[in-house]
Amino acid sequence: MTPLALVSKMSFPNKEQRQRCWDLRDKYWGCLDKNNDDATKCRDYRNMYETECPSQWVKHFDRKRLYLQFKDKIENEGYEPIEEENKKS
Repeated sequence: MTPLALVSKMSFPNKEQRQRCWDLRDKYWGCLDKNNDDATKCRDYRNMYETECPSQWVKHFDRKRLYLQFKDKIENEGYEPIEEENKKS
């Protein structure tokens, strides 16, 4: 399949679909925040999120959440490097 044919088969979310996706992402993330990242308590939100958002967006947003959590931890708790047991002097 040529790249042009592939592009013509892809569907791009319109404004309303994008907004619905973002709203569901925010509801899912809000549920995770309220439940200490216990995804089992947020299954319904996750299912709606995955249904309404393109799969590549879901992957991107999931990675973004992990990055934002990591960044928040570093900013609030600081960075502590792992000490090597057999450090050479």
